[in-house]
Amino acid sequence: MPLFIVDSNFFIQSHRAIYPLDVAKGFWEKVKKLADDGKIISIDKVEDEINENEDELKIWIDKNLPKQFYKPTEIPEVFVHYADVVRWASSKSSFYLAKALNEFLEHKCADAWLVVYALSLNKNGIIVTQEKSEPNRKSKIKIPEACNAFNIQCMNTIEMFREIGETF
Repeated sequence: MPLFIVDSNFFIQSHRAIYPLDVAKGFWEKVKKLADDGKIISIDKVEDEINENEDELKIWIDKNLPKQFYKPTEIPEVFVHYADVVRWASSKSSFYLAKALNEFLEHKCADAWLVVYALSLNKNGIIVTQEKSEPNRKSKIKIPEACNAFNIQCMNTIEMFREIGETF
């Protein structure tokens, strides 16, 4: 079974806009179960983005997700793929604005690292993000565009739940 690697917006948009913690308890119980079962994971850069806010979401994550939920990115078996993603993004410099390239490749930004981590899983990783493909947008590199370039499957939260046959 593939491993689902969730973006920070999986949590943030769910909490703020779609499934508030105080209302959609079934959703959050399911997220906890999927994390406990090792079906969903994330990366350290997403953890950093979540931890920028000391809010109810961060508190819930700290209390409910397993300690090994966030995987390290700066280890040799992952880091070796970073150059591929940098090369790809740099090759698009005639299309994307410099600001978009800099933002995507910013060391602290999770987007490129999600792609790098998925590459390290040899086609067994699926990125789960709420970002939608915008191939003509020059001001931001969207995760789906990078996924397409590397033949990495990318889907949104509901598509992931359907893919694994889970309901909440």
